[in-house]
Amino acid sequence: MLAEWLKEEQAPFVGWDFSHINDRTIEEKPPWSYAAMARSLMRAASSALDLGTGGGEILAELRDAYPTTMTATEAYPPNVEIADARLGPLGVTVVPYEASEATAPLPFPDASYDVIISRHEAYDAREVARVLAPRGHFLTQQVTGTSHAALLQEFGVVPQFPDVTADRLASDLRAANLVVDDVRDWRGWHFFKDVGALVYYLRAVPWDVPDFSVTRHRDVLLGLQRRLERDGQLGFQIGRFLIAAHKPA
Repeated sequence: MLAEWLKEEQAPFVGWDFSHINDRTIEEKPPWSYAAMARSLMRAASSALDLGTGGGEILAELRDAYPTTMTATEAYPPNVEIADARLGPLGVTVVPYEASEATAPLPFPDASYDVIISRHEAYDAREVARVLAPRGHFLTQQVTGTSHAALLQEFGVVPQFPDVTADRLASDLRAANLVVDDVRDWRGWHFFKDVGALVYYLRAVPWDVPDFSVTRHRDVLLGLQRRLERDGQLGFQIGRFLIAAHKPA
């Protein structure tokens, strides 16, 4: 059992691709389609910016809706290369940039994009407002800051970003003089069918349990294995929220 977990700990993770454990997890989805909403906005635009594209997986799926100018940012250097290889042939310019509330301004001129989208990526509301063109639209889907709180508690960790909520981010957008058109908040469940899948997941998202390792957390994992044998699967509550806004004329 431990040998299997150690093997999962070393399994490669590329871009933002969880296909290695797709058949071993069940992640409930919110009742809206971020992709469909982003596609609709992009089709009506002449320029669009995707903040934090990861390996470009989601943006590549939207290629039928690309406007004339399509740009993406990404912070993690290995993902910049992956995204560029995936999106470059589709006409997308990939720009290295860490989109968070504590970084330098976005490397784009004022009012340069008709649409800005951000899926599970931090952003500075003031910078979004600056770069967005008048009458432009902003769409973001975010992971609620307390997602997987019960899972983190198993490892003695508390959520690092409990203030990432729909109310707070909507308030920030309003403070940046954007008009908030839609706010949706949802809670669901993330199930793991085996502990090895959980090990792979935690290695892929190291910010959840920063010092995670199979050796270090052996006893916790064995406890979760006993729970799995009792219940048939491991379930943890997650949250997502979506905000749509626009810049006045």
